[in-house]
Amino acid sequence: MNREIISDKQGLAIVVIFIAGTSSILSLALEAEKDAWLAIILGIIMGIIESFILIRLNILFMDKDLFDICEICFGKFLSKIFILLFTWFVFEEASQTIINNSQLIKDTALPETPMIVPRVVLLFLCVWAVREGIELIGKWSSFFIIPFIVFVFSSVLLLINKMDINNMLPILDKGIKPVLKGAYSSFTFPFGEIIILSLVFSRFKTKQSYYNVYILGLLIGGVCALVLSLSTILVISPTEALQKYYSAYSTSARIDIGDFIQRLEILSSLVFVIGGFLKISILLLASSIGFSKLFNLNDYRFIIIPISLLILNLSFISFDNRIEFVDWNSSGWLYYSFLFEVILPIIILIVAEMKKLTYSK
Repeated sequence: MNREIISDKQGLAIVVIFIAGTSSILSLALEAEKDAWLAIILGIIMGIIESFILIRLNILFMDKDLFDICEICFGKFLSKIFILLFTWFVFEEASQTIINNSQLIKDTALPETPMIVPRVVLLFLCVWAVREGIELIGKWSSFFIIPFIVFVFSSVLLLINKMDINNMLPILDKGIKPVLKGAYSSFTFPFGEIIILSLVFSRFKTKQSYYNVYILGLLIGGVCALVLSLSTILVISPTEALQKYYSAYSTSARIDIGDFIQRLEILSSLVFVIGGFLKISILLLASSIGFSKLFNLNDYRFIIIPISLLILNLSFISFDNRIEFVDWNSSGWLYYSFLFEVILPIIILIVAEMKKLTYSK
């Protein structure tokens, strides 16, 4: 199961799009207001620290994903608890990602279309990609990584004439506490979610590949997310950004170059759709692998469709409206994700190091 090999370039592309894609219509770390850029940098550093934990685990157990590592560290019985927790995490996160993507499509482009239509279409494409495996997802990502980065920086460059440096001054005028709060917020989403990729990444060509993929990918994805959030603050101010559900998308709508190039929010939408497709595919893949581990199945592919239908159902019963969804992600998610992005990886690393010391003796 899940023993496909992907190249460093493909893995790097997956990490970049996964990290920056679904955060492209939002502004990160708005709790820090004018100092959001500083909070995002701290969030990236926190994500890099987590990446070193994942890299260490991968080097200790070469050619193993995080599900396999849990089985090695905790045995067949106790590992089921860890696998169940991680499987629920990615399963529930898949439903939230579908909600986020479909709501943007409905609110900005297809207001009269029933919500089930964009969700079914998007899931159908993701099911096809996941059935082909991580190798296809890697090839798709490596093809789209250049257009993805071009779309990100084009939308920012076209907004330069709208930017006001005073929107991020003075620095630290409200102290360090809002910055730390914003840093933790940006860590939990999206930088800390790199833990999800460790559930599907198992084989790279060399040990150095893990550093190239995780660290460099997180840095590039982090810079993309940083420039998008920073452009929003410089153009519409933190106060206005806090009042909008899709702040970065609203910022892109203000592009106006000589009354000729106008309203290019399509760039923000393209970045978001590319990122959303990849993220849902990865989450669906991780969910399918997790369920196959729980029930001792030899292949995850034949349960992809049932899992996708369960994810679709969960997306309709989780939240009644956008307000509930935003409230959960701005409050409950900060505590809920801490277990999966911080506590569990540290526990697994400690046990893995103890096992290594035991075997070395």
